[in-house]
Amino acid sequence: MNTHHRPTLQRTAWLAAALAVLGGVFALYTRPAFLVTLIDQVWSCF
Repeated sequence: MNTHHRPTLQRTAWLAAALAVLGGVFALYTRPAFLVTLIDQVWSCF
């Protein structure tokens, strides 16, 4: 494997990981129960 391809592969891996995390967060926000729990936790800080 050429060292020239390594940064491209690494960048692609980071991009795929970031998209997976964003997709997971989006999936959680589509659940109303999660949003209620999140709001309750934030509200309890005050």
